[in-house]
Amino acid sequence: MAVHTAVIFVLFGLSLLLLNLAAPKYLLAQLCAIVAFFIAGMGLLGYIYGNALLFRFGSLTSIAVHTAVAFLLLAYGILFACPNRGLMVVVSSQNAGGIVARFLLPPAIAFPPVICWVVLAGYRMQIYTAEFGLCALSILNIVVFVILIWWNARSLNAIDRQRRRAQTALKKANEELEQRVSSRTRELLTTLGRLQEEIAERQSIEQALFQEKELALVTLQSIGDGVITTDGSGLIKYLNPVAEVLTGWSLAEALGLPLTEVFRIINEISRQTVENPVEKVLHSGAIVGLANHTVLITRNGTELSIEDCAAPIRTRDGQIIGVVLVFRDVSQNRNLARLLSWQASHDALTGLVNRREFENRLIEAVTSAQSAKEQHALCYLDLDQFKIINDTCGHLAGDELLCQVASLFKTYLRSYDILARLGGDEFGIIFNNCSLETALLICDRLREAAQNFRFVWKQEKIFNLSVSIGLVAIDADTDNTNTALSAADAACYLAKNQGSNRIHVYQANDLELVKQRGEIQWVGKINQALADNRFRLYYQSIVPVSQTYSLTEHYEVLLRLIDETGEVVSPMAFIPAAERYNLMQTIDRWVIHTFFANLAQYGNLQWHDSRSLKHSRRSLYTINLSGASINDDRFIDFVCEQFLLYKIPPTAICFEITETVAIKNLGKAAGFIRSLKEFGCCFALDDFGSGMSSFAYLKNLPVDYLKIDGSFVKHIVEEPVSLAMVDAINKIGQVMGLQTIAEFVENKAVLEVIQNLGVNYAQGYGIARPRPFRFK
Repeated sequence: MAVHTAVIFVLFGLSLLLLNLAAPKYLLAQLCAIVAFFIAGMGLLGYIYGNALLFRFGSLTSIAVHTAVAFLLLAYGILFACPNRGLMVVVSSQNAGGIVARFLLPPAIAFPPVICWVVLAGYRMQIYTAEFGLCALSILNIVVFVILIWWNARSLNAIDRQRRRAQTALKKANEELEQRVSSRTRELLTTLGRLQEEIAERQSIEQALFQEKELALVTLQSIGDGVITTDGSGLIKYLNPVAEVLTGWSLAEALGLPLTEVFRIINEISRQTVENPVEKVLHSGAIVGLANHTVLITRNGTELSIEDCAAPIRTRDGQIIGVVLVFRDVSQNRNLARLLSWQASHDALTGLVNRREFENRLIEAVTSAQSAKEQHALCYLDLDQFKIINDTCGHLAGDELLCQVASLFKTYLRSYDILARLGGDEFGIIFNNCSLETALLICDRLREAAQNFRFVWKQEKIFNLSVSIGLVAIDADTDNTNTALSAADAACYLAKNQGSNRIHVYQANDLELVKQRGEIQWVGKINQALADNRFRLYYQSIVPVSQTYSLTEHYEVLLRLIDETGEVVSPMAFIPAAERYNLMQTIDRWVIHTFFANLAQYGNLQWHDSRSLKHSRRSLYTINLSGASINDDRFIDFVCEQFLLYKIPPTAICFEITETVAIKNLGKAAGFIRSLKEFGCCFALDDFGSGMSSFAYLKNLPVDYLKIDGSFVKHIVEEPVSLAMVDAINKIGQVMGLQTIAEFVENKAVLEVIQNLGVNYAQGYGIARPRPFRFK
């Protein structure tokens, strides 16, 4: 084997080993291949040029031509086995260097040997000399390489132009791309912003929906009403906890069941099954509520009064996909409503119909009497001894008595008669479809039952009872309810005034009732007179019988009323009505307030005939007080306030009360008198001698003046008994240190008699007539 061959094999083997390493050494392998390539090429050129030195190595065997060609091809194969690694990167790259290398390397390898062979052939053929051959070789090499360089430069210029055009196009494309990218970026940013907004809005909506859902669920779980939802077929889809409690069904048990199986409702009155509200909604498409008196029957059979409302659940296009039913337990409310309704029409103590309901029933009775010509009767009852029991044993005893009396009366009435408590100890009865005669018989049985009734309180005190009854017919002639009630009340009042424990039947021409109605009319007139300030103050002098007996000027303050026509009305016309209908306190207060105010403001009093009456410290004014004022605990405070307000000296005022008032409540009257006497006032006892026990109680009343009843004084001249009574009263008064005043002194004969008897003062038309005060 030739040395060339051996070296080449070694180089090739080394190259292959370097390429086969775990981490191939591409550069060293390619260098070994290049060295082998040049050795093989040198051998091949030796054959071409005919120089054995190139393909022989000393005396060793020379390399064969085909072996050299094979080695060249093998070296080429090794070099380009990995064209993207090592030295071959320069040749195989797609850039300008790679292109130039691929363009120049083949000519650079092929042209020099060919040119040299051509020059050598011409030299051997002796066409030219060696010098010329060298020149030709140089020129040819220059020409070839110039051409190659020019061609390569041209190619490079073309490549450069292409590169510039490509750069320009690329730049333009980049600019367009940048513009498009920028535009697209802006669009993307805008879209992204919108998307973010939509995402945020969607998230907000989702959050709101989530919150709404949670709120709805929490609300449904928390509200006090029961909620049931169904699908479009009426099958249950949901029950909230309240609905579970009210129906007795759990959600798991009721899910998918028909509503009628879980929600069973009936009418409270008829006990008939009520139409399912969900079916109503599904058929009508409108909101439906339950009628009143609806009862829910729970799973365990309990009945609950309920109110409910069913509404459709619709899709966006209005299609009904289900129903929501909301209901609540109103058992307590309905029971309370029934109780309130009962309480509004019944008396809480006795359980009887109260006055309002009684008047409503009376309106029905009057209407039926006027329209249907039916006949009824109205009864007004007043217990006679109720106040005694109330004051003696207390209000608890009085309440118990009223309850027992109510039960007693019920036993004597028909089922369709109306018994009511009208207030206090007053009861009313409407006898429906009853003649006056039949009603009178029933009332008489009631009176007897009350008379025979014994009220026992705490097994210690036993009381008898009686009742006064007023009865009136209700027929076509009855004007109205007020007329009937007023007539029955008036009849009852007369029954009580006539001695109690009796029945008075109302008659239109009853004189006593006419009188009472007149008094009732006076109530309005008195109130109107107070409002219009049509009361007037008069006075009447009370003079000493002996002119030298007293220096004090004494006057009684009197009251008159001016009617609508300007006429003066005597107090005896309106005082009885004022006493009966509790107006005397108001009148007494008006008199004291008006008199004190004018007395403090003007100071001087003047007679109507211009004779002057001077207000001095020695003047004494007597003011009459009623029994109602005496019994009013606040009246003394009022009087004291008036004294202090107008700075009137109490010693100038004398209050006068009648013997009858004093007898009715001796202890109250005595306390009242003492209280005002301590304040500085004095007192006179009017109409003394009219009572049966006048002298017995006189010592308990700390009065200053004793006014002898005028019924004795005015007959003192012709009747010895009257004279004896006046004389006795005067003597008792003198013994007790009281000043006596004779009333109704109408002439000089009477005046002379009372002078002889030693009476201190005289008052009457024979002394002075009442005159109006004129304050200036």
